[in-house]
Amino acid sequence: MPKNKLRVLSLFSGCGGMDLGMEGGFEIPAVCYNKKIHPDWHPIKTKNGYVKLKKTCFDTVFANDIRKDAKSSWVRYFKKYDKDIYNLESIVDLVKSAQKGEWKFPNNIDVVTGGFPCQDFSVAGKRKGFCSDKLHNGDKFGICTNPLESRGSLYRWMKDVISIVQPKLFIAENVKGLTNLADAKKIIEKDFASTCDDGYLVVDAQVLYAPDYGVPQSRERVIFLGFKKSALKPNALKELSKNIISDLYNPYPVKTHSDIHQNNLLPIVTSGQILADLPEPEKSNDVDQQTYSKAKYMGKHCQGQNEIKLNSVGPTIRSEHHGNIEFRRLSIEHGGIYYDELQDGKKERRLTIRECARIQTFPDDYHFICKKSDDLSGVSGSQAYQLIGNAVPPYLAYNLAKRLEKNWDLYFKKEDE
Repeated sequence: MPKNKLRVLSLFSGCGGMDLGMEGGFEIPAVCYNKKIHPDWHPIKTKNGYVKLKKTCFDTVFANDIRKDAKSSWVRYFKKYDKDIYNLESIVDLVKSAQKGEWKFPNNIDVVTGGFPCQDFSVAGKRKGFCSDKLHNGDKFGICTNPLESRGSLYRWMKDVISIVQPKLFIAENVKGLTNLADAKKIIEKDFASTCDDGYLVVDAQVLYAPDYGVPQSRERVIFLGFKKSALKPNALKELSKNIISDLYNPYPVKTHSDIHQNNLLPIVTSGQILADLPEPEKSNDVDQQTYSKAKYMGKHCQGQNEIKLNSVGPTIRSEHHGNIEFRRLSIEHGGIYYDELQDGKKERRLTIRECARIQTFPDDYHFICKKSDDLSGVSGSQAYQLIGNAVPPYLAYNLAKRLEKNWDLYFKKEDE
């Protein structure tokens, strides 16, 4: 494990799901943590049924997104108010400014992370892939004459950032849908590997299923990992170059939970387990728990009209609002099965902001909805749903961060070597 903090440059940061996971130091339900698999993590018990994860060696020194509401949520939680830390310019404009010498990225970056836009690769989206109809700044594709500046090609600009700052490691993530969209996965791996004249070793991208790592949500993310060849120890370069990487050198986290009882794996964490202690919205003092979509039930054949299953993992939280947020409970008329709750007078409603955040493993002290201040924009309920749905589950990212932290000295040379 590194003795000093490792500097992280975060791209497409959103509200900071990846950043929170990389840094650690947040609370999770105790059922999410597998002590037998990770006895060295030593989280601290806090309130009943919760533990607080320890901080990692990673420190976010730069974040970037074009959404003002994302910056508002990120800055308020991380309390990093330096104006240069969270930048709202598009990645295309940042790279162009840096290449012209008009602006500089931070120095001595160890890790670059980036969840490049996934709408064009998502099964739930239009599946346009590299042929997106959106520009890098969110505008509709119109007068732009350079397809490389479309939303579906923004990973290439992440590649340019990597070329500029030359980290020892980069982490890129996207939706699972990317892996079965033509040759998108192979193309992206090859492009990333060509960075700095083939200076990076890109291991085979893996799809991580969130429930396997204690996240109570049916969510899958594909993770690309690239290692700077010149920074690797000889044995690490050799091992990471193999088609099948040994358990010792494998950079991906080990599974901790399963829906099938085996070895030291814990049962999957259910939505019922992580929502049980939340009061109903009208009895809560938390504005994120008080707020939920009022969109009416639109029939079982429409997206977002299901009642969540309390005895299973939660649904994938979508980056949408209105009628696409699943129901916490349905009425009996609409097929609801939680009769005891309905008999107690609890009404049909969709998931609240806080419930979505918990399913994503954001801690309760992360507050999304907020009013406008002198320096930061406000965040509405609709925007909060989008920010949460766009994020990487923090605890999934923490599993990855802890694996990389543990293997850092195994992979990389010391500065004087």
